[in-house]
Amino acid sequence: MKKTYRTLTLAFGALALAFWFAPNAAAQCGGMPQTRTSHRTWNYQPGQPRFLQASLVRDGDDDGIVGFWHVKFVSVGSAGIPDGTEIDAGYSQWHSDGTEIMNSGGRSPITGDFCLGVWTRVGENKYKLNHLGAGWDPTGANLIGPGHIQEAVTLAPGGNKFSGTFTVDQYDESGNVLVLLLGTITGTRIDVNTPAESIF
Repeated sequence: MKKTYRTLTLAFGALALAFWFAPNAAAQCGGMPQTRTSHRTWNYQPGQPRFLQASLVRDGDDDGIVGFWHVKFVSVGSAGIPDGTEIDAGYSQWHSDGTEIMNSGGRSPITGDFCLGVWTRVGENKYKLNHLGAGWDPTGANLIGPGHIQEAVTLAPGGNKFSGTFTVDQYDESGNVLVLLLGTITGTRIDVNTPAESIF
């Protein structure tokens, strides 16, 4: 028993000495050097403190297209409609969640003057809109079928105007295209200071 005790004591002593004289080591994944920070690595900037201008950007709100717009649809290449004819105008809101709603000034409320869409950014200041609404006859009594509006627009520098192209397909309830309209669309931003006179 004494011999075993003495052997264990010697073994632990040798192990303790080995740790004592071993160089410092650190376990590192992939051999990456351990970084340490101290006051010697601070980047001191002499002079007066300065404030940096910053803006609040909410999630999903970094797209300039978001907002309230006065829009105009002008026919270009539509069968039976002279180029340059305004075929609709109204008010459109593009929301930060990727949805859109439009109040059409060219349609009577009895025929359905509100419709909904979804949009996505497809490039720098470029957006695509896919918009659907129910089409009714002029009496508002008979459903014609879904109307499908597609837009490809580019936001102008400054963010207060956009322009682009549109197509409108009016279907019957069986999926047949009854009318195809083509043309250009323009939008002018409406903000809290926009006077009513600017939309005429």
